[in-house]
Amino acid sequence: MRPVTILLAEDSPEDVELLQEAFEHHQFSADLRPVRDGVEAMAYLRGEGPYADAPRADLLLLDLNMPRMDGRQVLAAVKNDPQLQTLPIVVLTTSSAPDDIVHSYSHRANAFLTKPVDFDEFLDLIGSLGDFWIDTVCLPSRADLPPSDPSRRCP
Repeated sequence: MRPVTILLAEDSPEDVELLQEAFEHHQFSADLRPVRDGVEAMAYLRGEGPYADAPRADLLLLDLNMPRMDGRQVLAAVKNDPQLQTLPIVVLTTSSAPDDIVHSYSHRANAFLTKPVDFDEFLDLIGSLGDFWIDTVCLPSRADLPPSDPSRRCP
């Protein structure tokens, strides 16, 4: 079964490492593809430059505060692009500001999660995220797979 490809747009190397550890801890069938900013995220999603042969992302984990092109701009660009707009986007950020939450949902984010500071709480959060987005939902990128393909994960 093909793992879920998760594009991780996160500029903090420490947070990327924490996320990788959390996914390994929970043994999710996921292929994390980190990029450092929104420009790289959009290049990945559009299959440009060094990402020409990268696997299609099934899910985008998006930090809001990144250099060059921030997560707010990425969210708007993805949801306004007919080729990308069905990609599920989970905002995963340090912010809990009401403006960021409302802005994210008004631009069609599928979920908004605030990163906990405590490592055990972070593990629990990633566990819940993976249980839902990796093990439960029917992802749009896999909807056209044959029903017999276990990667489809749809009833």
